Amino acid sequence: MKIAILGGGGFRVPIVYEALVRQLDRLAVDEVALFDTDQRRVAAIAAVLEQLNAPVRRPPRVRRCDRLVDALGGADFVFSAVRVGGLSGRTGDERRALAAGVLGQETIGAGGVTYGLRTVPVATRIAEACAAVAPDAWFVNFTNPAGMVTEAISRVLGDRVIGICDSPAGLCRRIAVALGVDERDAWFDYVGLNHLGWVRQVLVDGRDRLPGLLVDEPRLARIEEGRLFGADWLQTLGAIPNEYLYYFYCADVAVEAIRAEPETRGEYLLRQQSAFYDAVEADPAAALTLWRQARAERDSSYMKETRPADQERDADDIQLGGYERVALALMNGIAGNEQSTIILNVRNRHALSDLDDDAVVEVPCLVGANGAQPLSARRLDEHMSGLIRAVKSVERQTIEAALSGSRRAAVRALADHPLVASVGAARRILADYAWPEA
Repeated sequence: MKIAILGGGGFRVPIVYEALVRQLDRLAVDEVALFDTDQRRVAAIAAVLEQLNAPVRRPPRVRRCDRLVDALGGADFVFSAVRVGGLSGRTGDERRALAAGVLGQETIGAGGVTYGLRTVPVATRIAEACAAVAPDAWFVNFTNPAGMVTEAISRVLGDRVIGICDSPAGLCRRIAVALGVDERDAWFDYVGLNHLGWVRQVLVDGRDRLPGLLVDEPRLARIEEGRLFGADWLQTLGAIPNEYLYYFYCADVAVEAIRAEPETRGEYLLRQQSAFYDAVEADPAAALTLWRQARAERDSSYMKETRPADQERDADDIQLGGYERVALALMNGIAGNEQSTIILNVRNRHALSDLDDDAVVEVPCLVGANGAQPLSARRLDEHMSGLIRAVKSVERQTIEAALSGSRRAAVRALADHPLVASVGAARRILADYAWPEA
């Protein structure tokens, strides 16, 4: 089996690769092809992977590819984790939005729109190349904004593209721990879009355990979302939101906290990762050690602006693992026909009655040899429906603006976003912004 990793010089590539080599007895992977436009970065990551291979009896062949078609050709799975514009592009998104008085997080609000504008044309060209040289490959999208990019790619690849994110799985694990149950014994009614979803029900032995958790404030405070949103708001919702909804429900607090920091999240990552790649270039033999150190620092500072200054991210939550766990479960399901239920980003196909069939949604899916089949969900309440419809409209307008190159369409998409809601702010943000031609 061949796996192509696009964005092969990305910092998170070893996370997936390390999980992969631990499951070689279940997944017969013999080649991993790395493609990246930055050869310096991919050389550093290749050094990390080589050192991860050291204790492995028969590791996959890791091959660096200079051409996209070489990486894609013959691939059974394509993992796409490209970052168009790099981290410097992200820092520009963040600062441009903050200067206009709105949130600039890379997947939420203005930052998500500007990131999508420059990413969608590139992602579409990649999908077209995949359709031409690897039409039978399963395309697994990691690229943010994951829901928007997956929907753009689905116009080319249909249901063979599946978007993944670790946030829903992390939320469900935390809830299971708080309830004292094995997550495999529970059914989580999770519904929404990427970074915009809620757990509305947790069934254990046929009984909904969520109402009891919502009124058990000491137990609720043990999970990240309980501390983040507070028991009163969760009781008001009657659900537990994905952590990224903090940027919707507490936008003013988030913007103030980000502005108070000496650097944005993008600026921190740019500084930290630049130091990592420099260090590996100077001492390739220490690549794995340097990567593990940098990863620990990165994980501990995740969503720092949502926590008090003296509060660290829960260590157990970090150790539970992230999107590599979702990616490997998806691969096992498809390649080995090991049927399981995973929360994924796929075309709706009647799962949510509030949206049309082609809208990419984030819902539990039955995974097997035929891909990911979304499971039908109960009708959304007015609050959830309104927010989902508004954000989906923005996603689609952004895709059209990105592919057409229309600045007017981009301004309209940005002004329509609930976290911008201003034509003036949208125009200021896009005043000197350019994105690649489709």
